[in-house]
Amino acid sequence: MAVRADAKGVTRIADLRQSGSMKLVFPTVFRPAAEAILVNTAGGITGGDKYALTANVGQNATLTLTTQAAERAYRAQPGEVGEVSTSLRVESGGRLNWLPQELILFERCALRRRLDVTLAEGAELLMVEPVVFGRAAMHEELRDVNFSDRIRIRRETDPLYIDGMDLRGDAAAHLTHAAIADGAGAMVSLVLAAPDAANRLDRLRTMLPPTGAASLLRKDLLVLRLLASDSFELRRALVPIFDFLTQNTLPTSWRL
Repeated sequence: MAVRADAKGVTRIADLRQSGSMKLVFPTVFRPAAEAILVNTAGGITGGDKYALTANVGQNATLTLTTQAAERAYRAQPGEVGEVSTSLRVESGGRLNWLPQELILFERCALRRRLDVTLAEGAELLMVEPVVFGRAAMHEELRDVNFSDRIRIRRETDPLYIDGMDLRGDAAAHLTHAAIADGAGAMVSLVLAAPDAANRLDRLRTMLPPTGAASLLRKDLLVLRLLASDSFELRRALVPIFDFLTQNTLPTSWRL
């Protein structure tokens, strides 16, 4: 998909093509920015599935991309791996809020995921990627999983943020280590690329629980990592942070 700002500064759809079980819907919003919601009508991802999203935010346009609900990585058959690839570009003066809801990993899931974001000079990004390690209410433990996650953000060709995570085998045992997750059942990575990122740091730190930390990689790049016992506690910590960083324009789907 692609969005562009019209002569009045209102962001509108410029191009949209979709097929398979991945759909985009566009709720009515009473502001110049646009909002799009990703819907996976298959209900989840399993081995052998392949999903791809490409989105372009034009000059001076603003787009919030979120999901209808938490995504689920279900049990896969032996030798089969699901793939999700997302490629996003923001042109000069544009702003993208990439705010998918949680990815929930199920026992014996197999998923390879990749997110690539390219920012032009003067473009802004708020990115969040939450992951839940099994459903706490169901007392699930991940004893046999295959999960690979890669995130790459660039300012044109200049790398800004590169991150990766691999969980294979007994994830529950790995996550108990203090240097990894100290027993947490959910985590989130957040990146803000904006000219005023440094001005947000002090206030943001006062909003974090003891299991979260934020720092500047450069004056216009703020990075946050947060652990929580489960997805509810993760959301309870994230919602006020999102409101602060999105100036109270958080999508309804993220509200508690």
